[in-house]
Amino acid sequence: MSQPVGRPTPITNATRTQQPSGMPIHKYRPYEAVDIPDRTWPDRRITRAPRWLSTDLRDGNQALIDPMSPARKREMFDLLVRMGYKEIEVGFPSSGETDFAFVRSIIEEGAIPEDVTISVLTQAREELIERTVESLVGARRATVHLYNATAPTFRRVVFRGSKEQVRQIAVDGTRLVMEYADKLLGDETVFGYQYSPEIFTDTELDFALEVCEGVMDVWQPEEGREIILNLPATVERSTPSTHADRFEWMSRNLSRREHVCLSVHPHNDRGTAVAAAELAIMAGADRIEGCLFGQGERTGNVDLVTLGMNLFSQGVDPQIDFSQIDEIRRTSEYCNQMEVHPRHPYAGDLVYTAFSGSHQDAIKKGFDAMEADAAARGKTVDDIAWAVPYLPIDPKDVGRSYEAVIRVNSQSGKGGIAYVLKNDHKLDLPRRMQIEFSRIIQEKTDTEGGEVTPAAIWSVFQDEYLPNPHDPWGRIQVRAGQTTTDKDGIDTLTVEAEVDGTETVLVGTGNGPISAFFHALQGIGVDARLLDYQEHTMSEGASAQAASYIECAIDGRVLWGIGIDANTTRASLKAVVSAVNRAGR
Repeated sequence: MSQPVGRPTPITNATRTQQPSGMPIHKYRPYEAVDIPDRTWPDRRITRAPRWLSTDLRDGNQALIDPMSPARKREMFDLLVRMGYKEIEVGFPSSGETDFAFVRSIIEEGAIPEDVTISVLTQAREELIERTVESLVGARRATVHLYNATAPTFRRVVFRGSKEQVRQIAVDGTRLVMEYADKLLGDETVFGYQYSPEIFTDTELDFALEVCEGVMDVWQPEEGREIILNLPATVERSTPSTHADRFEWMSRNLSRREHVCLSVHPHNDRGTAVAAAELAIMAGADRIEGCLFGQGERTGNVDLVTLGMNLFSQGVDPQIDFSQIDEIRRTSEYCNQMEVHPRHPYAGDLVYTAFSGSHQDAIKKGFDAMEADAAARGKTVDDIAWAVPYLPIDPKDVGRSYEAVIRVNSQSGKGGIAYVLKNDHKLDLPRRMQIEFSRIIQEKTDTEGGEVTPAAIWSVFQDEYLPNPHDPWGRIQVRAGQTTTDKDGIDTLTVEAEVDGTETVLVGTGNGPISAFFHALQGIGVDARLLDYQEHTMSEGASAQAASYIECAIDGRVLWGIGIDANTTRASLKAVVSAVNRAGR
């Protein structure tokens, strides 16, 4: 059937179909699913914080273009301690003198709080293990973290060894760690052990289990003798759901599970490390290893800031202090010499900022509703549930001020501009005045482009609505006024003013000062009619100023004016003059 003339052709499923990309998809294989039909993790929720391990000083540091200097490493360590991390991987001491010296420095200088456990990484070679344990002499609480790769590609390509040979590396390495700990560390050290089957995401599950069981047979975990088994997504290879299935399978099948801390170490190759970590916790993991802001090899480790703040936004205490998130970001940027993206969750420069007009309007209404709800309940805003559109948390809770929440550009609308004026200058513009002024700002952004700062918005507002004492404009300047009321309730208003450069006395009568002023303006040829009038105080106390808003019909045009004065009558007269002067500008 042909289309009627002049009507567009409708979109159909056929016209929506994507076409083949031509990319070499034959080179790649899909990930393997896990056979676990009775999985339980989808029904679970995270209701408490996991254990955290920061690996900023090891995994994060080794991924930097310019690895941290000793001073920057110490700055990062001190930051992690202040934030509340109790397990910190501080280096790879067998890799070189810099890491070894740093571990020795924080031990010998007493920089490690008694409740903080440091961790050091080593490969499974005897000389490296000895050097690693040697770095920990005198530490109060320390863990050696040993790893070896277990995935088929590594067994075939890198090590050219059998499964049994790879398993034996892990077992022998564990035994050597125990021997050197007994030889070098004294009773003052509370010593722990962590093992990672590296490339766990590509390792056959039954073989990963076999290797972990062999390691545990040597370590002999029991009550008071924990083992940490870390299952790293060294390369993120599957969906977060499959990652969770692998963790649930391991958690179910490990022996001595009650003495195992099951640790998750996601990387972000597929961009889903945060989801993979959260789902792994739901699937039985006890601890998350990661870095602030996702620093780490290739696409990075999982982001500890996002994970912690995700919990906070759901009313779960992350047990890490993010209340000064800008300081955390600045310190991290100094230590890593890498910038945090402005759109980074919770911490980026722009994440609490709205440019879109509809977003700005919703945020402004949300703040207003929060204040009204709190007042109605006799509480403060901090004492009621947070509910502001587009803002999952209160920016103030992470040390951000409200000034940066709404920023104005060509995409903005009346809500954002009104928010800036209310937040910065205590002016609560009526809705129709918001629309009028937003058009003025829109003309500016369309002409000049870019962002309009709050200072620029205020400058334009002053020039448009408020008399400038240094460069007055407009045909009327009010000096002083006096009102008398007769026995019939009729007000007579006398106003001293400058009109068209000449000192003049305006006199009018009406059923109130504003009505009388409109009558007085008729004497100088101004045809003005009141349409709307609103006012509010701008602060509390005897010296508080009032803001008056007047909507007038003047010579066929509808214009708003504003007046600010400690006296509400004078504020109203100034508002009328503001509108009248704008009409003749």
